[in-house]
Amino acid sequence: MPIAIALIILSLGSVLFHFLSPWYFTPIASNWATIDTTISITFVVTGIVFVAVSLFMALAVIRYRHRAGGRAAYQPENKKLEWWLLVVTAGGVAAMLAPGLLVWADVIHAPKDAQVVEVIAQQWHWGYRLPGKDGKLGTVHSRFVTDANPFGMNVADPHGADDVLLASPELHVPLGQPVKLLLRSKDVLHNFSIAQIRVKMDMVPGLVTYVWFTPTRTGSFDLLCEELCGIGHFAMRGRLVVDEPAAFQAWLNRQSTFAQMGARAPGNAEAGKAAYAACAACHGANGEGNVALNAPRLNGQGAWYLERQLRLFKEGARGTHEKDVFGKMMAPMVATLPDDTAIANVSAYVASLPDVPAATTIKGDVNRGQQRYETCAACHGAKGDGIAATNAPRLHGMSDWYMARQLRNFRDGIRGAHAQDIYGGQMALVAGMLVDDAAIGDILAYINSR
Repeated sequence: MPIAIALIILSLGSVLFHFLSPWYFTPIASNWATIDTTISITFVVTGIVFVAVSLFMALAVIRYRHRAGGRAAYQPENKKLEWWLLVVTAGGVAAMLAPGLLVWADVIHAPKDAQVVEVIAQQWHWGYRLPGKDGKLGTVHSRFVTDANPFGMNVADPHGADDVLLASPELHVPLGQPVKLLLRSKDVLHNFSIAQIRVKMDMVPGLVTYVWFTPTRTGSFDLLCEELCGIGHFAMRGRLVVDEPAAFQAWLNRQSTFAQMGARAPGNAEAGKAAYAACAACHGANGEGNVALNAPRLNGQGAWYLERQLRLFKEGARGTHEKDVFGKMMAPMVATLPDDTAIANVSAYVASLPDVPAATTIKGDVNRGQQRYETCAACHGAKGDGIAATNAPRLHGMSDWYMARQLRNFRDGIRGAHAQDIYGGQMALVAGMLVDDAAIGDILAYINSR
């Protein structure tokens, strides 16, 4: 009897939990309500079967429980029962599969007027490519991929000259207009998934898969990779922003095309020397840094990383948190750089300075640090030399006291919390594994030992 009661409570409790639970699908933001309907049908069919089987087992336990002198009757087959089971099972399976097939027929037939956007996945970040005024995407190939050409653009294809390339994990799309996403991966298996939009598709190296949708409300929605793609999989996040058409067009007009990016002059170190004079007061004439002034070493760091951080300071994505005391000191200094050209020039000058490693100040357990650093090495390299392709700066030979402070800032939510600091946000997730300052010291001690 207790078993029968437990089965009844389990079946009825599951039904009540389904209807009364506060946890359900996140509100939809696209045209794919039919996907929710299909899942709801599956819930109904499987729910009825679950309750029926559970109650039948409870009935069987009660009715056929042990009784003194009772004997079981052997019945090898029951054709009537078997036919009922066959028909009911087939009906249940058809009820679940048929709606899914109808929805899938819509999924694979994107509207002809859908705006085409290419999504590129790479451990552990996202990139996007939109067609320019000619409405056609240029051709790409893996053999063309370099640090300077991360999208693998074919420079000989004229259709690619006006393509809009977005290295940022944030993509904007217009409200109410169908969008077709061409999905490709540069390295391993990834998965493109946005819960509110109800799209989810694998991204297979060597293939181009696709999904399409029509946004039905404005907002910002998280993009996740839902395929285990390596040690940094959990930090591979992006963002889809749905704008009103006018706002989307204004955003699109601000983006650079492939031709414009190629024509952009590299940073001029000589021009950047004069602008660096203000920086030298704290960071030193040769970018060696000064711990007394809380100014880290700059020389030896990649110009691409310096440019990004200077832009973050200038745009208010760094140095605005109330607890980031030294970041607030840096922000007004960056304001003296009037535009991206000045930022590129200063960064180029710093990159040209002699590469002199900073003195080590952090002590810790090197062996424990080596174990912890295995996660960091996936992006920053085994020796901490940095990898531009994974947006990870150099660590080895840089100011360890500064890195310790930044790791604490990441861990404590002081840095990487701003919505525009995408890669800072990724680093904040990783820094969560550093439970205390001793763990930070161990990692930096290992980096110093390389």
